[in-house]
Amino acid sequence: MNRPVNPEPLLRPRPPSPVQEVRDERFERCGVRLLLKRDDLVHPELPGNKWRKLAPNLRAAVAAGQRELATFGGAYSNHLRATAAAGRLLGLATVGIVRGHELAGQPLNDSLARCAADGMRLHFVTRGDYRRKGEPEVLARLLAAAGADGAYVVPEGGSNPLAVHGCAELGRELRGGSDTVAVACGTGGTLAGLAAGLAPGQRALGVPVLAGGFLAAEIRSLQERAFGGPAGEWSLAEGFDHGGYARVPAALEAFAADFEARHGVPVERIYVAKLLWALAALAERGAFPRGTAVTAVITGRP
Repeated sequence: MNRPVNPEPLLRPRPPSPVQEVRDERFERCGVRLLLKRDDLVHPELPGNKWRKLAPNLRAAVAAGQRELATFGGAYSNHLRATAAAGRLLGLATVGIVRGHELAGQPLNDSLARCAADGMRLHFVTRGDYRRKGEPEVLARLLAAAGADGAYVVPEGGSNPLAVHGCAELGRELRGGSDTVAVACGTGGTLAGLAAGLAPGQRALGVPVLAGGFLAAEIRSLQERAFGGPAGEWSLAEGFDHGGYARVPAALEAFAADFEARHGVPVERIYVAKLLWALAALAERGAFPRGTAVTAVITGRP
């Protein structure tokens, strides 16, 4: 692994990412304006919320003299891919602790193969141990088994207080531009920061891509750790997970392909497609008063 480099030139984004209004009859007939915050364009290799959450953690790791990053994710984790790319760019070793011991020894899917190509060392663990990674003794055991005892640890999805502060800048970029700003949620860090950065009177809406109803408590905890208490107005629109994380049923695939064809915007399927589907469904149900402007944060690329 190369010697770590000054992170600033490589972590410098192209802010603020552009906001693009699209004319879509599914929203217009409900009296709703739809805008897209093109955060997929914020950095060529660390797009969207991955850049916003990783950049402050990477700065902290380099400032502390760390030479290795360790993090967590599932077999299709965008966060693992972004961390591996960041390690390559910054000359840092990376270790990915992957949910699913049964995957060890099997051919890597495209996501994990990209991680490996970027130099990430992959360590597969049982689903039971993965669920308990928040327990200090379990975390220490997992890191030791992965050969990453002294690594700088970035949590699953990159969501920690540093990341939440990074995502607050996203909210500040969107102050006054719309009534509601919506984002797809995995671990909740982006929504926690986004809500804090918005102006009074604006609200953040999160669309969880996993079922389970656990996310609200996670967001409250992240805001408590980052800001000392609640920050901004936010809510969750549950029920749009389409069967679970990384599930893309035929109807969702058709919706995403149609949106791409209508507007020329690439639609990432695991997060962004579910977000846009949810907003169209909510508009149809009358969840947004007529005259409302809704901004959808495009957090990543296909």
